[in-house]
Amino acid sequence: MSAQGDCEFLVKRARELVSEDPWAAKAWLITARTLYPADFNIQYEMYTIERNAERTNSAGRLLYDLFINFPEQPVVWREISVITAALRSDCQDKHGQFLRGLFETLPARVQCEMLLKATEQCFNTLEKAEMLLLLLRRFPESVVQHGVSLGESLLDAESVEDLDTPVNCFRKLFVCDVLPLIMNNLDMRLPASLLYKYMHKATEFYISYVTRGPSADGQMQGPQEAVLKSPGLPRGAQRLVIDGLSEKSSVVSEPWERLLDIVAVVGSRCEWQGDKSCRSYMELLQRVKEMCRYLPGLEGETLSRCCGQVVTCAALVLFRCAYLYTSAVQPSLFHGQSSVASGPWILLEDLSSVFGDVEPERAAGKHAHKRRKLADGREKTTSSDDEEAAGKGRGRQILLSKAEMPGWAETLDSFRTARDSWDLLHSHEALEAEFNKLCAGWKTESWLWFRIFLTDMIIYQGQYRKALSSLLQMATFQPEQALVPAGGGSLENHRVLIQQASCHYALGEHRLACEKLLEVIGGLVPQSQDSGRSSEEPGRVKARPRKGNDLRLCPCTSKSILSFGLQMMLACFKLRAFADSRDDLALGHVIVLLQYDWPQGESLFLKSVDKICQQGSFQYENFFNYVTNIDMLEEFAYLRTTEGGRVQLELLPNQGMLIKNPSPTLGVEFNPLLLPGSQTADRHHTVTRGITKGVKEDFRLAMERQVSRCGENLLIVLHRFCINEKIILIQSLP
Repeated sequence: MSAQGDCEFLVKRARELVSEDPWAAKAWLITARTLYPADFNIQYEMYTIERNAERTNSAGRLLYDLFINFPEQPVVWREISVITAALRSDCQDKHGQFLRGLFETLPARVQCEMLLKATEQCFNTLEKAEMLLLLLRRFPESVVQHGVSLGESLLDAESVEDLDTPVNCFRKLFVCDVLPLIMNNLDMRLPASLLYKYMHKATEFYISYVTRGPSADGQMQGPQEAVLKSPGLPRGAQRLVIDGLSEKSSVVSEPWERLLDIVAVVGSRCEWQGDKSCRSYMELLQRVKEMCRYLPGLEGETLSRCCGQVVTCAALVLFRCAYLYTSAVQPSLFHGQSSVASGPWILLEDLSSVFGDVEPERAAGKHAHKRRKLADGREKTTSSDDEEAAGKGRGRQILLSKAEMPGWAETLDSFRTARDSWDLLHSHEALEAEFNKLCAGWKTESWLWFRIFLTDMIIYQGQYRKALSSLLQMATFQPEQALVPAGGGSLENHRVLIQQASCHYALGEHRLACEKLLEVIGGLVPQSQDSGRSSEEPGRVKARPRKGNDLRLCPCTSKSILSFGLQMMLACFKLRAFADSRDDLALGHVIVLLQYDWPQGESLFLKSVDKICQQGSFQYENFFNYVTNIDMLEEFAYLRTTEGGRVQLELLPNQGMLIKNPSPTLGVEFNPLLLPGSQTADRHHTVTRGITKGVKEDFRLAMERQVSRCGENLLIVLHRFCINEKIILIQSLP
């Protein structure tokens, strides 16, 4: 029998005895190894038996012998691949623990050499990087030799793969795993340009990770495909690696804190001016604010270094605070936030003072009004639930309801800090140029969440024409970048239209404002319950006349947007209704709109009545379609009485033609209308002839029918008014 045949016989015999008598099998193999010390199959069989029995120390010694004596055997590298896959995986099953323990039995020198050679056996960048990272973690002294080359290979692979987001497996591995090893190794001597490059790559990754959309799953783009393409990795090892990658790539904990740590290290290594290892973003901003005072006197390399520090720190604060603000007002844009946040909110012009520009004493004229609720002692107060929060900055306020927005103080503070950072970055030509270069590299123009902040900031600054341009850009975003995911609320999708309406109103372009707003209102569904507001309704915003042009964060709900729309239309038509020239149509629209938030608009309504009395007549054929307020109905009924001035009212369709061309009458006298609650009805009847008798009878019947409608849902009535009269509302504005 040949030597090869003897070896095969001995291995076969040992294999047969393993299940029955493992010690006998082991004896056979020891004998075989003594006879044939250079035979690979005998030694590999010995290793297999010890490995399957999970005897760590003996299996480790045999693996060491295999690695030293047979480094070219493919089977050996398959074993090493399985072991290194277990080392890279976070899986804690029993077999994985055994494989990690087996590796630990090897001498450190052999471990290092084995990992280096295992790296050379890898067939794709990701697998090779994972293997090399394992080496760097176990042997920190190797970071100096392999750290930068590993980082560059990952960044190059990202470019080659042409991935569409920085949140991918290559960038994550570089930023979260490789970069900390490089940054924290004091033996590394890296140029400032490379440190800035790595810091900016990390910043882009963390910002993109935090602001990723709601459809983003936990796994980074690319890892499974990269592993499965590796032809040299056994199926079991592939599974271990994929499981490990999935676990490690699903969550990046405390991204903002990690980013702050990287900035602190870079600042220390680059010897930033005034660097005191700041531990908060506000400290970063405060430090660079102080530095900016000296910028005008700097030049050359000193100016360049200073600009790099200021732009880096201020940009980090800007993007972080802009994210905190946008995530509060538009939470559905971000992964994992829409289910817990209270938004969305929209920054609009504050119209709560639309009723307050008419002083009570101005409302009293020659006409003695039927009802005066303003004098009945019911003052409008602000409860603790309704207290408004005022934002800081430039004498302009952002108003909102504390009760409706938890965390309102933090939201407004984030908005203010982001504005301060933006102003700082644009306070010097060199800073602005460096910041624009940074934004171009990160393609921030495609960040919808940042565009929302920028638009709100521009609105706050009062640059409404520029804000309209920004809103137009926002409206052109690709469908996949829509404001909300599929199935989201339509109001959020109409955010652009609502803010466009607000900007047009602020510019005095009332027709354009109403066009945009009525387009949104047409898609609203009013609440089924009665939404008429009383002065005691909790959470309601009180009308409080203010100096200046304030803004308000409004909840993006049908109720709030309809309320804003009605107030805006009232503000637009009020200017025409109370102008010196007569405009009964605008005045009629004002009366309809004043029903909302009653009795806040009562003083303005009484001013409307005064104007009607001064005119001596009033024509508005939609009166009975949309006016259901009992106080208003009583006042109009009173206008037709002798005490009310016998005002000529043309409130029925085609009624104007009848009154303007009456037939001769005898003994014509107004019959005052007796309404429920009216205290001024005449007690006698008159005989009336001619066509005006029919007119007065129609008016009386119409008024009686209208009184029966006073219990209708006011929001539904006003919503119908906006839809049915859309064309005439728009056409009646300049």
